[in-house]
Amino acid sequence: MPDIKLLECFENANPQRDYFIEHVAEEFTSVCPVTGHPDFGIVTLQYVADKVCVELKSLKLYYQSFRNEGIFYEAVTNQIANDLAAAMKPRWMMIQTDWRGRGGIRSTIRVEVGAPPAGTPFDDDDEDTFESPGASRPPGY
Repeated sequence: MPDIKLLECFENANPQRDYFIEHVAEEFTSVCPVTGHPDFGIVTLQYVADKVCVELKSLKLYYQSFRNEGIFYEAVTNQIANDLAAAMKPRWMMIQTDWRGRGGIRSTIRVEVGAPPAGTPFDDDDEDTFESPGASRPPGY
């Protein structure tokens, strides 16, 4: 399995403020554990940092470590959520994976850790609404 030790963090320069961070990785790949075929997805990380933020090169290398891993969509999403929560200990975090369709079925898996702090810029009192990064998706997603 991918190693949490790949994730590096740096000190949050503004820990006194709740602010929204979003990183979108559009080239995520893993392998279907049943068929051995590659799975292609988009991973969206949204979080409100506490003491540290995740360093992007390390995040990219961590995501790439799933490339040859035989793992189901649900397990991928939960593994990423668990590892990032352990590494960063954010005030709030959401991981969403959007998977390219295969056999006429597309999948979206979402894991949320904690509750978003009140007053965070994305807090619109409608926690059930999530705006997917649809505009940034390549054709076929």
